[in-house]
Amino acid sequence: MLAKRIIPCLDVKDGKTVKGINFVNLREAGDPVDLGKLYSEQGADELVYLDITASHEKRNTFTELVKRIAENISIPFTVGGGINDIQDVERLLNAGADKVSINSSAIRNANLVNDIANNFGSQVCVVAIDAKYQNNQWKCYLNGGRLETGKELFSWAKEVADRGAGEILFTSMDHDGVKTGYANEALAYLSETLPIPIIASGGAGKMEHFKDAFIKGKADAALAASVFHFKEIAIPRLKSYLKEQGIPVR
Repeated sequence: MLAKRIIPCLDVKDGKTVKGINFVNLREAGDPVDLGKLYSEQGADELVYLDITASHEKRNTFTELVKRIAENISIPFTVGGGINDIQDVERLLNAGADKVSINSSAIRNANLVNDIANNFGSQVCVVAIDAKYQNNQWKCYLNGGRLETGKELFSWAKEVADRGAGEILFTSMDHDGVKTGYANEALAYLSETLPIPIIASGGAGKMEHFKDAFIKGKADAALAASVFHFKEIAIPRLKSYLKEQGIPVR
């Protein structure tokens, strides 16, 4: 088994880190540069930065903030939000990002996945999928969970993998911020049917939830926000716990 990754996520709105429940009721969680530096020092494997209102507000991600975060961390760094074309990708890679995460723009123009993979390599392209479980199926949403798309999670995930995505970041909107565990059944299905790594997102509340995401959900990485931002779980302690449970971590 490959080493499992622990990934803190900075959801950023108006230059501040925020965290909500089920994508609403946002509260401030601190300065993204300071938090990124802290997580890098604590042994996080990667960092994800999502400008959560960029797509909805039809603007580009804050390049200067990306630069400042990149200068203060020594771990791989994924940036998402408001990425609409190859020029946006190039701008963010030049600002210090290692990967980009696309969600709404991929749904609107699936060829963007191919373009990123062909121009920069699959390893640069993370496709984020936000989905809700409705009427016995997972429906995908865009614009930070505001608009239903008509797309179904598993078929869309397969399509983007076929188009060259290097990873899928799956967030269960039903589990987001409620801290009752990840959507492990859906994660396991994605992991078993797709040839690329799956990042679990939405639902971390205690250390056991990370263990379950890796064992029951078969995820390659687990992403979390509020449990790290509000110091409910420390990354070094989490990694020690996972090692004790027989889960390989870096």
